[in-house]
Amino acid sequence: MNKTIPFLLILVLVGFTPCSVAARDIPDFAELAEGLKPAVVNISSSRIIQPGQPQIPQAPGPYGDLLEEFFEKFFQDQPLRPRMERSLGSGFIISKDGYILTNDHVVKGAEDIKVVLADGRTFNGKIQGIDEGLDLALIQIDTGREELPVAKLGDSEKLRVGEWVMAIGNPFGLEATVTVGIVSAKGRVIGAGPYDNFIQTDASINPGNSGGPLFDSRGRVIGINTAIVAGGQGIGFAVPINSAKQILPQLRELGRVVRGWLGVTVQALTEDLADSFGLENSNGALVTDVSHGSPADQAGIQRGDVVLALNGEPLTSMSDLPRQVAAMPVGQSAEIRLFRDGRIRDVTVRIGELKTVEEPVAEEPVAETGLGLTLGDITPEAARFFGLKTSRGALVTGVAGGPAAAADLQEGDLIVEIDGKSVSSAAEVRKLLRQRAPGEIARLLVQRSDQVFYTTLELPGG
Repeated sequence: MNKTIPFLLILVLVGFTPCSVAARDIPDFAELAEGLKPAVVNISSSRIIQPGQPQIPQAPGPYGDLLEEFFEKFFQDQPLRPRMERSLGSGFIISKDGYILTNDHVVKGAEDIKVVLADGRTFNGKIQGIDEGLDLALIQIDTGREELPVAKLGDSEKLRVGEWVMAIGNPFGLEATVTVGIVSAKGRVIGAGPYDNFIQTDASINPGNSGGPLFDSRGRVIGINTAIVAGGQGIGFAVPINSAKQILPQLRELGRVVRGWLGVTVQALTEDLADSFGLENSNGALVTDVSHGSPADQAGIQRGDVVLALNGEPLTSMSDLPRQVAAMPVGQSAEIRLFRDGRIRDVTVRIGELKTVEEPVAEEPVAETGLGLTLGDITPEAARFFGLKTSRGALVTGVAGGPAAAADLQEGDLIVEIDGKSVSSAAEVRKLLRQRAPGEIARLLVQRSDQVFYTTLELPGG
C-alpha cells in the first residue's frame, strides 16, 4: 500500500503540470503567419544627396542605424559629389484601395518609392501624409480596381504585458521575415519625441522592420515597429496602433496632423523637487516655462505650477500632459488642476493649435565652498563666449563635482531663480543660499541654451 501511493501522486502531478496549461495557450504561429503575410509589404525609397547635404543613410528608428557609424567614417573624407541614398523598410496595407501605413523615417525626403507586395509585384508609392511627431507616414499605391488584402487593426489599449505578439517585416532586406515574442512593457518613454508611448517587445526587430506591423495572437495589428536599441538584444519598440488610428483620418484628408497646444514646457518631478514644492508624491508635470500669449498664459498658468490632472484624469507622469493635450481638438475647453504655493487651483484653458516650426559691473567668479560650484556675473565677454541673450541671472563658470555636479549643473548655465525668487547676479544667489541651513535642499530654476528646467541643490554640512 505504501509503495502505491507515491506512484499515484506522481500521476496526478504530471496531469496538472503548468507546462501543459501553457502549451494550450500558445497560438498557432504558422497558421497566423500564412494568413497575415499577404498584407505586409516591402518598401524601398531613394533620393539624390547633393554636396553639403547629410550623407548618412536614414536610420531605422530613433536609436539609429547599425551602419551609421560606418558611413560617417567612410564618407567624411570623400569628394563632395551627388550620390544616391537608399532606404529599406516595411509597411502594411490598411485599406483595399491601396493605402499603406509605415514609418516617416522609411520614406522621409524620398524622390522614388517602390512597394513590393507579398506576391512579388512592384508598384510606385505616393506619400499621402506624414506625421513626424509619431514617426508615421501614409502612402498609397494604385492597383486599378483590384482589391488588396488588408491587415485588421486591433486595440492596443487592451494589450497586456506578457501577451504573445508577432512581427512581420523585411529586416536587412530579408523579405517576409516572421519573428515572435511577448509584450515586455507598455508606455515606454525612450526620448524619441514628446508623444512617446511605446510598446516594448522581445520579438526580434532589426533595421528593415521599421514601419512593419506588430500583431497580437488573434492576427490584429496592435503596433507599428519603429525603434531598436543599437547593440541591444530583445529590445524593440512599436507605436501603439491606437495612436495611429487617431491621426489616420487627418493624414488621409489633410496630409498632416493638427495637434492641440497648451504653450508650456514641462519636466518630470523628482522626489526632492516634490518635497521642495510641498507635494506628497512626484506625480504630475512641473511647468518650467510658459509661452507668452499662449492658451496657458491666458489661463493664468505660471512657471513653477505643477499640473496634477487634465479633465479630471490624474497625470501619473510628465509625459502624460503633452500626449493628452496633443490629442485634443483645437478650440476645445479643458479643465486643468494645478498645485501652486501649497494650494490646489482649477483653471479652464482653451486648447490652441500646435504650429510646426520651419523661431552692471560684474564680480570676479567666486567658488562656493562645499558646493563644487563657481559663480560669476554676466559680462559682455561671457555673453559672447556662452552665446547668452540676457544679462540677468548668475552664470555658472565652473563645476568641480559635489552637490553642483549632482544637480546636473554645467558651465554656461544661468541660475535665474532660487526657491521661486528671481536672481539677477551671483551675489543674490550667494545671499539666498546662505539663508538656508546646512543639509537643506534649494530648488533652482536653470536656463541652458534655449531650455529652462528645475533642479535641486543640497547644501553642504547636512
